[in-house]
Amino acid sequence: MKKELIEEIGDNHILTNIETPLLSNAFEKSDEEKIENIQRYFSKIMQELGLDLKDESLSGTPYRFAKMYVKELFYGLNPINKPKLSTFPNKYGYKKMLVEQDITIDSSCEHHFLPITGHAHIGYVPNEKVIGLSKINRLVDYYSHRPQVQERLCLQILNDLQETLNTKNVIVVLNAKHLCVSSRGIKDKDSSTTTIEFGGCFEDIENRNEFFLTLNKK
Repeated sequence: MKKELIEEIGDNHILTNIETPLLSNAFEKSDEEKIENIQRYFSKIMQELGLDLKDESLSGTPYRFAKMYVKELFYGLNPINKPKLSTFPNKYGYKKMLVEQDITIDSSCEHHFLPITGHAHIGYVPNEKVIGLSKINRLVDYYSHRPQVQERLCLQILNDLQETLNTKNVIVVLNAKHLCVSSRGIKDKDSSTTTIEFGGCFEDIENRNEFFLTLNKK
């Protein structure tokens, strides 16, 4: 890819697929093998920057970096780490809106691998199933911990909850700050990005307004 096109893409959020782009052999290597390889490659990056890896403070950085990428920042790439989303029959016939708000987003921009931080606000109107509240938080955390664009993250959370709850009556709002905006490029420290996805009863503007009114009552 030409540098000019790389620069253009780097400053735009391009959503090519709702699924995170992965190689067919993405999980053939163990986490330990990946950590070893990333450690070796990142050592070379540090050396290219002119850093002395014999220094006591820097010598362990390649390993710490590699472990962080595989085990912490991007553990959401591997489907074996997906949380089990326990649902329960809606025996009490609850048919009103349920809102879980201010769920922490701790993700990374796939264009620069810089942090995306903010909050998710999620509502749904149950049909036959309800879900444990902490499971919604865990689902957001799982999809956040992979290289992302915010639009895809919003859609992945929405689609998974719709499938899990067997209803289209779900709305997802993400508001986040992107360090690729605040620490490079335009270096705007104050702006944030909001994405909204919804289906089912939330296609009705009155239901959406009720959801947003609930958020504003904090």
